Amino acid sequence: MKSFKPLFTSALVTALLGVTTASVHAADLLDTVKQAGVLRVALEGTYPPFDYRNSDGQLEGFDVDVAKAVASRLGVKPQFVTTEWSGILAGLQAGKFDVIVNQVAITPARQQVLDFSQPYVYSAAQLLQRENDSRAFKSLNDLKNLKMGVVLGSNYAELVKTVPAINGQTYPGEAEILRDLATGRLDAAVNDRLMVPYLIKTSHLPLRASGVIPGADTKMGIPFRKGNPKFEKAIDSALASMREDGTLKKISMQWFGADVSAPNAH
Repeated sequence: MKSFKPLFTSALVTALLGVTTASVHAADLLDTVKQAGVLRVALEGTYPPFDYRNSDGQLEGFDVDVAKAVASRLGVKPQFVTTEWSGILAGLQAGKFDVIVNQVAITPARQQVLDFSQPYVYSAAQLLQRENDSRAFKSLNDLKNLKMGVVLGSNYAELVKTVPAINGQTYPGEAEILRDLATGRLDAAVNDRLMVPYLIKTSHLPLRASGVIPGADTKMGIPFRKGNPKFEKAIDSALASMREDGTLKKISMQWFGADVSAPNAH
């Protein structure tokens, strides 16, 4: 974590700008959140079973429940901001919301520009293919010279690039990928193994799960802007307490029938 170090002493800042030392320290996101009484949480709202709107128009899902529990432990209320995935990371950096709770994989590239909480979900990347496709896709190497669909801006889009021979096709969302996969425009697709059964069930398309990609394990965390050490500690403390008292496991069992918060979840 790179903390912000002012160019002037706090006394000189006070003299020049008429601010107190306390207000300088109030720049940490934790103080801002506590003062506002709300934690602004970004999520797609169209990503079941993680976050979606039910028949009453209310947000629900695994990540919604996690966000509510985290906010409660911070002593504030969650304020959900639905945002398309394509702009969600940029929106966080621009300060449009405080955190993202939407299955954001912790990757080195993202850690260069954002800070992350400790992982709260452990999963892996899994392949999908047509139900009547007799080929056995067990790894990315099996897809050389074939067409593979990925969501634009996702960590899977970067994963596909690790095998240059794959013809990666980017899409704005999963629905378009699944349709093209079912009609033969794509040979395969990739998604979170926790999401694959739901996608197959709800798409009503002739698709099946294929191999879990070796070495493509993913850890999901809660990202926030850099330079907020108190906030980072508070978020990690909240997640740690949820793990210790069984809250994370309970939420996991409700939505997946398994404890996806455990490192050996997959």
